[in-house]
Amino acid sequence: MLKDAPASGRPVPVRADHRIASVEAFQVSWRPGDVPGRRTAMVRVRTDTGLTGYGEASPMMGGEHSLLVVRHFSDSLVGADPFDQAVIQDRLLHRYIKLGPEGAVTGALAALDIALWDIKGKALGLPIYKLLGGAWRTKLPFYASIGGNAERSVDDVVRTVERRWRSETPAAIKIRWDGDRTRQDHDIPGDIAKAKAVRGLVGDDFPLAFDANNQYSVGGAIRVGRALEELGYIWFEEPVQHYNVRAMGEVAQRLDITVSAAEQTYTTQALVDMINAGVRMVQPDIVKMGGITGLMQCAAICFAHGVELVPHQTQPGIGHVANLHVLATLMHNTKPAEFADPDDRMHAAFENPPIPRNGCFDVPDGPGLGLRLRDEELDRRRT
Repeated sequence: MLKDAPASGRPVPVRADHRIASVEAFQVSWRPGDVPGRRTAMVRVRTDTGLTGYGEASPMMGGEHSLLVVRHFSDSLVGADPFDQAVIQDRLLHRYIKLGPEGAVTGALAALDIALWDIKGKALGLPIYKLLGGAWRTKLPFYASIGGNAERSVDDVVRTVERRWRSETPAAIKIRWDGDRTRQDHDIPGDIAKAKAVRGLVGDDFPLAFDANNQYSVGGAIRVGRALEELGYIWFEEPVQHYNVRAMGEVAQRLDITVSAAEQTYTTQALVDMINAGVRMVQPDIVKMGGITGLMQCAAICFAHGVELVPHQTQPGIGHVANLHVLATLMHNTKPAEFADPDDRMHAAFENPPIPRNGCFDVPDGPGLGLRLRDEELDRRRT
């Protein structure tokens, strides 16, 4: 950021001599009895100039594994320049790479990266999307991601979908299965019947997607995919096990419906492997894939390969807003943003919680993430 030029004509840079003073990693339980997956894995970074940045790691198992990694490297960050977020990320990744480059380590780095971008924006008085090059749009439509349908009857699926459809007015709907991944092809006729019933509910033209959550064999996935094509679904998400990249690519190449994958991909190299296998819509998650820095790298990869980037995102908090800032900067933003959890349990910790209106989220235009958090509420809910 540059101030107005003085009479000499030379711009005067805004100083950014901030240093990291502390890094905290803790879990927030929003309501009594919250299971780990309903908690938030939080990282809070403070500078010696009084700025505070907030980040979030993947909520899988409460993010405890990633929080442990953050605690391991927190002391080494004291005194570092928060503007060096990319250098910090690469240095820490390679210091802890023997723990495995995917999962706990990349989730920890994602949370830290988001917090450092938040600080950078606050230091410069700009929203993150401005630091990333500017927004093509600051109002983003969302799709309602509706899970738990593996165990529901057809009628229950229709009732659940109708409730979200009527109350949220989303731009699209994705029905998720969330079933037992150890059982392949468990009830293909029942799954197709549920997909047909949802299409009957919303009509022929409303955009629908189907998330199998990795529950089919290659043959089963092709059978379901053909039915989804007939029903006019626009994408088929993770039809086979995510770690079987060859099989995911085979299904993608044999179906006309767009097959998506990569929400469980944690490195850019693994993302390229998925694309090279034949997947043409990828869904890395900002709280797993190196934060804002990592997701912007994914955007460049997708642009170069002509692949759709539709990031996965579950909890409507810090990670969600960070994701919106990235999405705002994408020229080819082909699908709505994911909104998987309409619960308001986190709102107590935000002065301005991210709430959709008329089927859209507004990207905050305040400094950094643009979120105003209440530290006293976070601390009160720490576990």
